[in-house]
Amino acid sequence: MVDHSTRRSTRRSFLAGTGAVAAGLTFLPKNGWSAEEKKLNFYNWDTYIGETTLADFKGVTGVDVSMDLFADNDELFAKLKEGNPGYDVIVPTNDYAERMITAKMLMALDHSKIPNIANISKPFLNPKFDPGRKYSLPYMWGTVGIGYRKSRVDGVPNSWKALYDSNKYSGRIALLGAPSTVLQVGCKYLGWPLNETDPAKLEKVAEMLIKQKPHIKVFAEDNGQDLLLSGEVDLTMEWNGDILQVMAEDKDISYVVPDEGGLLWEDTLAIPNGAPHPENAHAFINYLLDAKAGAAIADFIQYATPNAAAKALMKPEYTGNPAIFPSDDVIARCETAIYQGTEYTQLIDRLWTKIGAA
Repeated sequence: MVDHSTRRSTRRSFLAGTGAVAAGLTFLPKNGWSAEEKKLNFYNWDTYIGETTLADFKGVTGVDVSMDLFADNDELFAKLKEGNPGYDVIVPTNDYAERMITAKMLMALDHSKIPNIANISKPFLNPKFDPGRKYSLPYMWGTVGIGYRKSRVDGVPNSWKALYDSNKYSGRIALLGAPSTVLQVGCKYLGWPLNETDPAKLEKVAEMLIKQKPHIKVFAEDNGQDLLLSGEVDLTMEWNGDILQVMAEDKDISYVVPDEGGLLWEDTLAIPNGAPHPENAHAFINYLLDAKAGAAIADFIQYATPNAAAKALMKPEYTGNPAIFPSDDVIARCETAIYQGTEYTQLIDRLWTKIGAA
């Protein structure tokens, strides 16, 4: 397991009073977890938990959380598709949560053990990918756009052309290493729906990427923000919160959702079938949805919280930041990925292999 507790502890000043977050929390039902051993195995994205969240949870419950990290949804899915190796809580993005639901990989949640569902903003309570939130609950949401170094680019890079279809910044750009996301955003750039399924159109996106490969420094495995911060690249396709984390360290870095639009996503909390500590898992999810704990997490990782009670505790610098909470106009230009079945998945995999081999 990976000790992630100090991964970005020096990046930014943490929410005042975080060390005392455990006091007064409303997160734990009176029955359940005590019958299990005091352990929980968490499979999460990098830089995606509060600075003291895991320690605070242990302080209140006695449950020791071990955390492994994955770079993208494909890695998460591959890790669990042949059977759960021992994880209790995972964080799949909406379309992959739907894929896992379809494949019967997720445990139905017992809402009676998660009273902090009451803190969730109403628009997140009944999504198409999981009606009634039977298998998942919302953790964070946001966009995929372009992080960039202002002093090294010509104005605001408000088109995906800079990354997908231009030699202007040759050798100074990074794309995500996530096959479906890269191909879907390529569809947006070419004026097609993000969820385009026409093989001929997806082939055109792949050919465009193959042509662009000499100008791409790297397909980054969830670390484009670090490459931007270190100066190894000047533009990167990234999740908005990852860029916001480095913006706090370097005022020369900024973020934009291009005019063509981008990906609007929601990451979820779910319990995979075969979880060895399901009661602890319910308690942990409930803890993450507490108002104070949720506010501390959101303040540290700089992603948009779907937790209305947590958001109410946040400062205007967070709630009013358009890179965290995009405007209605930006949201209107974005689309949410949907799970489109095995045939589509196989097509994406084939095209990605073709791009990698070129």
